[in-house]
Amino acid sequence: MTHQTDIKPDVSVFFPCYNEEENVERTTRAAVKACERLFDDFEVIIVNDGSKDRTGEIADRLAAEIPQVRAVHNSPNRGYGGALQRGFAEATKTYVFYTDGDGQFDFEEMDKLLPMMKKYDIVSCYRMNRQDPLHRRLNAKCWGLLVDALFKIRLRDIDCAFKIYPRSLFEEMELHSEGALIDTEILARARRLGYSIGQFGVTHYPRTAGEQTGANLKVILRAFKELFQLHSIIRNTSRGSQGSSARHGGQLTRPARTA
Repeated sequence: MTHQTDIKPDVSVFFPCYNEEENVERTTRAAVKACERLFDDFEVIIVNDGSKDRTGEIADRLAAEIPQVRAVHNSPNRGYGGALQRGFAEATKTYVFYTDGDGQFDFEEMDKLLPMMKKYDIVSCYRMNRQDPLHRRLNAKCWGLLVDALFKIRLRDIDCAFKIYPRSLFEEMELHSEGALIDTEILARARRLGYSIGQFGVTHYPRTAGEQTGANLKVILRAFKELFQLHSIIRNTSRGSQGSSARHGGQLTRPARTA
């Protein structure tokens, strides 16, 4: 199949926010600025996941001020996986890009996605020189090795929050993860359906405001429990009629190798 060289897809961009009153405006405006340069048709969705600070108030103000911005609110807090599920459900464009609301990624690097989208159905990035504490990096390394052993997805940084998917993917799967397992669930199910996955490195910046969440022991133990449950479910799930074909631009294509 021949792909266009000047692809400018219509894109929904979203990011979950939990108590990010110090980051949400800066992140939103950076997203809009990058999208205006890169895409002709886009929307930016702020997913306020039950924040207890002024995140929701600021998100509503930005949505009223900027036509391409929408704010949606989870009440109560649904957790990281639940927030991502809300974002995917709210998206209306052909492609869905998501990142985190803490400002540790540069939206301008979305331009690297465009050439990758000509070859792959999904683009999943990895953090170069990850700017997180040592214990988080070690946890992520061990988690990645375990995920790869179980699912053979072979990605360098499966939980990196800089990914783009075709929105149609989410019409083919029912997601269950409400917590940290969400990225693994999506990519493992997508691989099972025959979608091709490419990857490249993006810059990771230190958090300059707010506090990290999601690394407490309860969250980690829940993720491990759900991981083995997911492995059992997917192992016993038929590949269905897709076989080893992947979807690209609404047509069946031969899946590409993961970069």
